[in-house]
Amino acid sequence: MATFKNIQAIVTDIEGTTSSISFVKDVLFPYAKNNLAQYVYENSHKKEVKEQLDQVALNCDIPSSDTVQIIQQLLNWIDSDTKATPLKTLQGMIWQQGYENNDYQAHMYDDAVSLLNQWSQKNIPLFVYSSGSVLAQKLFFKYSCAGNLLPLFKDHFDTHIGHKQDHQSYEAIQKQLAMPANEILFLSDITGELDAAQKAGFQTCHVLRDKTALISQVHPCVSSFQQITLSR
Repeated sequence: MATFKNIQAIVTDIEGTTSSISFVKDVLFPYAKNNLAQYVYENSHKKEVKEQLDQVALNCDIPSSDTVQIIQQLLNWIDSDTKATPLKTLQGMIWQQGYENNDYQAHMYDDAVSLLNQWSQKNIPLFVYSSGSVLAQKLFFKYSCAGNLLPLFKDHFDTHIGHKQDHQSYEAIQKQLAMPANEILFLSDITGELDAAQKAGFQTCHVLRDKTALISQVHPCVSSFQQITLSR
């Protein structure tokens, strides 16, 4: 069990925290990779797609007219799990197609669904901070196996606000939430993210779904949202 006092808002990670890593790794990532080239060729004339392709070209010194090389760069980023914002944005667009075609539903842990609903009913504002784009986050919760959970969340943050292991990202989130950092609880399965949030003054909770994993000595640690207690 982990008890947290005076929490006025909760910010949660997705992958490995509210939802299984395997869904993202074994379903979403392959879907985006397998459909990326066709999606780019069919939609490169659209403004929102072209903006991302141009950003890849600019970042990697590729001619903006060289679609083949741009696609290859995107595929390389997927293979190396690079948290590049243009890639994450395009992945979100491709995943939207998959969700709307009912090719899959996002996995959610039952305990996360239950506690997120309870916290929302208690009027505790809930937020998401993920390396996936805001669009991808919204699709994830809208098309979840537990139904449409999107209304539970007040707002979403992605790498546009900064990288997740940079404490300045959490300082920026705190400013947007306009409440004391020590009244915000951040949930994640990644120690580096928790360290950054803690440095910014957040309260932190290490969600380790593998009960046999080494218990964190720095951050309060749980294997289920049911083990999280909030007290005034």
